[in-house]
Amino acid sequence: MISRNLKNVLVVSIGFLSLFTAYGGLQSLQSSLNAEEGMGVASLSVIYASIIVSSMFLPPIMIKNLGCKWTIVASMACYVAYSFGNLHPGWYTLMPTSVILGLGGSPLWSAKCTYLTISSNMQASKEGKRGSDVINQYFGIFFFNFQLSAVWGNLMSSLIFGQDTNIADIPEEQLQSCGAADCGLNVSVNSTTTRPAQELVWTLVGAYIGVGLLAMLIVAVFLDNIDREQASEFRGNREPFCHTFLATFRLLKDWRMVTLIPLTMYTGFEQSFIAGEYTKNYVTCALGIHFVGFVMMCFGASNSLCSFLFGRLARYTGRAALFALAALANFSCIIALLYWRPRPEQLPVFFIFSGLWGVADAIWQTQTNVLYSTLFPQEKEAAFANYRMWESLGFVIAFAYSTFLCLEYKLYILLAVLLLTSITYPIVEYHEHKHPTPPIEKGAYRSNKEIQTDQSKIICQTKI
Repeated sequence: MISRNLKNVLVVSIGFLSLFTAYGGLQSLQSSLNAEEGMGVASLSVIYASIIVSSMFLPPIMIKNLGCKWTIVASMACYVAYSFGNLHPGWYTLMPTSVILGLGGSPLWSAKCTYLTISSNMQASKEGKRGSDVINQYFGIFFFNFQLSAVWGNLMSSLIFGQDTNIADIPEEQLQSCGAADCGLNVSVNSTTTRPAQELVWTLVGAYIGVGLLAMLIVAVFLDNIDREQASEFRGNREPFCHTFLATFRLLKDWRMVTLIPLTMYTGFEQSFIAGEYTKNYVTCALGIHFVGFVMMCFGASNSLCSFLFGRLARYTGRAALFALAALANFSCIIALLYWRPRPEQLPVFFIFSGLWGVADAIWQTQTNVLYSTLFPQEKEAAFANYRMWESLGFVIAFAYSTFLCLEYKLYILLAVLLLTSITYPIVEYHEHKHPTPPIEKGAYRSNKEIQTDQSKIICQTKI
């Protein structure tokens, strides 16, 4: 029999798998499917700009008032709204639903991270293990399931768009502009070689709406409300609004949080590149939009498997070695992409790049979350709100210059941020090695009823 905490982790994981099967698939297609006047990339920019705004105040307020479970459910509804906006994509539908999704994005991820951290520490206390080891394991399980969303979401798009009868060969003049060979700003996506029939788009978006609603149902019915009493007590003993509102920014007084900003922003840069630039300027340009799903499935599969593997391997290798591997993989890919000229007959190469990028992203995602959990155990909501805020800033910057800069310059920017990350992250890791952050006291998470503390001193969702 699996433990109750592991059951809750699996429920959260399956809920996110269903939700991001829809959103991940839509995100991968935005730069190609809604390319007119840069509308798709603009919608992604609006999403992550809204996440930055919501990160400033919404996560602590929502989590402390609603609890993690109902914050997750309410935020999932925001993601489903974006799928509805894609039924009839236009500036008047995509932009408002992008704002709605963005406002729900930070509370969703902050609540998820807080919930997994609480569950991990409860299980560690029960089994007499180190909290960081169980956190690594649970985050590995979560990202193993979560990253499978890229497989299923993109499989749906590939199977549906593969029914398009208007698929034609890519003209030679378009192939000449693929990759970093040309500026890469004028890739045609309105021709019959890339734009699927509208009926197929409606079918795909309708399927995405269905799995999004399923995600909400799974979490609402099967997830335990482990912090219900804390939320109830908080509503009954409400602290000043400004105290909760400014929780995200107060954590910036910690130099470790400031030093981690380049690393956190880089996770946004690298995800936006694979979802926006690689799919548009390499895959769609040289193979057609119906191949985007298959290539991104490779990314999702390698990401999922490596998330599970690295979640267990980290206890033996440490975080630093894994981060070094991720940096090396991304550095190699960036240099190669600068010189590669994609052509249809080089089909395996498209999957090699997406697979390697998935290996690196698995490390960035799992280990950065674990790093935040380890460094800021008593400020979880504020810490993960900062994580989403700075990661989203990386997304916004990358999507904002997407339609203005040539691909070559985008790769140079990505490389520069990676090099900066390679300088700043080791500083924090070295300090943590010399001065380890005190772990959560054993027994602090035994149960909601056993936890008692002075409400005036609560700075995080779970009372320490």
